[in-house]
Amino acid sequence: MNIYRLILTLVVTLTSALMVAQLPTETVPVPGTDASLQLVKVPGGSFTMGEAEKAAVTLSPFWITTHEITHDVYRAFQELGLNSDKMAAAAADNDADGITGPTPPYLDLTYGMGTRGGYPQVNTTQQAALRYCAWLYRETGVFFRLPTEAEWEYACLAGEEDQPADRDHAWLAENGEEKYHVVGQLKPNPWGLYDMLGNVSEWTLDHYKSDYFELLGAQARDPWMKPTRKHTRTVRGGSYYTESAEAGCRVREKSTPRWQARDPQVPKSKWWNVDAPFVGFRLVRPVEQPSEAAIREFFREAIVD
Repeated sequence: MNIYRLILTLVVTLTSALMVAQLPTETVPVPGTDASLQLVKVPGGSFTMGEAEKAAVTLSPFWITTHEITHDVYRAFQELGLNSDKMAAAAADNDADGITGPTPPYLDLTYGMGTRGGYPQVNTTQQAALRYCAWLYRETGVFFRLPTEAEWEYACLAGEEDQPADRDHAWLAENGEEKYHVVGQLKPNPWGLYDMLGNVSEWTLDHYKSDYFELLGAQARDPWMKPTRKHTRTVRGGSYYTESAEAGCRVREKSTPRWQARDPQVPKSKWWNVDAPFVGFRLVRPVEQPSEAAIREFFREAIVD
């Protein structure tokens, strides 16, 4: 039996490695930094989404970042808010929604856990993450956005059944030491995606709906629950606070206004969630980039303050 299990483990490992090797990858340099976004092209397909409630969902192929967005690749955008001359010059020639930078934080939003060197960007609102996408489009000409809830779950599963979270793949309450860690230190999933579970929870594009699966219906293609107000949004993946028994690719969580209740900005900042150092994000981009008009409409609909 032990030999059989060993052979089975080797076969699964080899199959996963071959699958990762076959998926196309690309690198997108981030302007103003020495860092880049690493992406994997996820094949489109159909899958059964959900835990107790389920729905048949079909997704188009998409690119997704292999790691959670780090402070290193967010910093150039964040520092726009620290340079009023640069902001004024940019505003003279561009749509304000595309160039506005985060307000300077008045405290260490990482609470000493670290910024430079590959740590995830945290305490960022979903709206700020989308404004970062708008900035990337302005600077690179490439359209990025947050993954939909369905895309996130599909990428996390990576063609497999949902497996229990373990310390080889995820920083959780059992091994996270009550802090986030440099991204990409643990093993990736079969599609080469790191930290899908644990480390920090991740924003999705969707407004949180308790009746999500009823709204999807029997068949759904590329679903997105568009926001109607500022709160709440769906987050996925769990964090260093999450117990392993409560973590999984199919587990749904929702944001809360409490994450922004304690805000050092006056007036209230739309950029920071001071009490959410356990929430970050990763990005996707469609295989076929939308038109400029469609991209502008997307950001108009998606960013609801």
